[in-house]
Amino acid sequence: MLLGKVLGTVTPSLRYEGLEGVPFLIIQPLDKNRRKKGEPLVAADATRQAGPGDLIYYEGGREAALALDPWFVPVDHTIVGIVDDVSLREES
Repeated sequence: MLLGKVLGTVTPSLRYEGLEGVPFLIIQPLDKNRRKKGEPLVAADATRQAGPGDLIYYEGGREAALALDPWFVPVDHTIVGIVDDVSLREES
């Protein structure tokens, strides 16, 4: 799973069958220190609860398609959880 932050929403005018009611959000991938990593991308929101400013974790590729119900719909990225906190141990 990957860490990201929700930047905004996407409002599609047409959806693939099976994606009705699934929100689409613009997310910024982050590294383990919450720094931007790469370009923003669009992700389906399997939680249906994430919103702008939320720290989330998401899946990409085949796993992203399996996270939705019905599973295996055509998506590249899916939000699978909302993060409350991240705690990292100091490296020595």
